[in-house]
Amino acid sequence: MAPLTKEQDEKRGLGLESRRRRSMRVLLSIPIEVTGQNADGNDFKEDTRTLVVNAHGALIALAAAVAAGQNINLTNRTTRDSRECRIVYLGNANAGKMQMGIEFVEPSATFWRVDFPPDDWVVPEN
Repeated sequence: MAPLTKEQDEKRGLGLESRRRRSMRVLLSIPIEVTGQNADGNDFKEDTRTLVVNAHGALIALAAAVAAGQNINLTNRTTRDSRECRIVYLGNANAGKMQMGIEFVEPSATFWRVDFPPDDWVVPEN
């Protein structure tokens, strides 16, 4: 697969700044509920699971048609904790679902309840 041009990269929500990792990724499947509006402006609610998590968000897969840059709400179905998130990356479709990177609007290093988070998951105090 050929690398994306800068223009293609930005259209998909993958600005060069977003390629730098702010915290270590952890392969972790956590049940989540995602709500928001699809590309047609209709409300959706979808149960899915995380593919990868980090202190700033996650990689998930959704069937709902959404766009890079839009906000969605994510609920951890185990803890019932909810956070507003922004879609920052749209990846490839697989089995009718689009992989996407989401980031918390407000960082939350404890949202995923990882028992032994990596050292770089500490959110600096203001």
